[in-house]
Amino acid sequence: MKNSQRYTIIKIIIAVIAVVIGGVLLWRYSTKAHSPEDTSVFSEDSLKMEVVYNRPYKKGREVFGGLVPSGEVWRTGANEATTFSTNKDVLVDGSPLKSGTYTLWTIPMQNSWKVIFNSKMYPWGINMEKKASRDPNFDILVLEVPITKVQDTLEQFSIYFEKSNDLVLFNLAWEDIKISVPIKK
Repeated sequence: MKNSQRYTIIKIIIAVIAVVIGGVLLWRYSTKAHSPEDTSVFSEDSLKMEVVYNRPYKKGREVFGGLVPSGEVWRTGANEATTFSTNKDVLVDGSPLKSGTYTLWTIPMQNSWKVIFNSKMYPWGINMEKKASRDPNFDILVLEVPITKVQDTLEQFSIYFEKSNDLVLFNLAWEDIKISVPIKK
């Protein structure tokens, strides 16, 4: 094979790689435009908790029981798996959770949600079959909390922290549903 043929083959390979990388970046940008990434942080004294997640919009859709099936594991947001980090050991609804970073999964049900802290990191929140990527063998903590109906419909999925006396409420809210997970330092 002549050098000119080798250079042509190398140029073709480089062009194909560039097109693939460009396509992946464009796909990633377009998914982030519909469900932007956000970070929610709680910091007090030496405790810092942080959640990194993607915030899908309702867009006229039925969320719970529709977009998010009832009784099935949900990646708790969109795109990548949601992560929860704490730099200190905490009590989550009375159960110990060691400092570290976890993926956060939920199972929305009619009157309550299961909240799952999983020790495995996943590159994306769903697999090729569009099912949650979570491996239950890595579940560190599973708890169930009641839902609260809210008056105003929330257009965009939100995760936020609230201080309440000696507790920190870890809130997840969307559409007309909110759950509050009590955390104690």
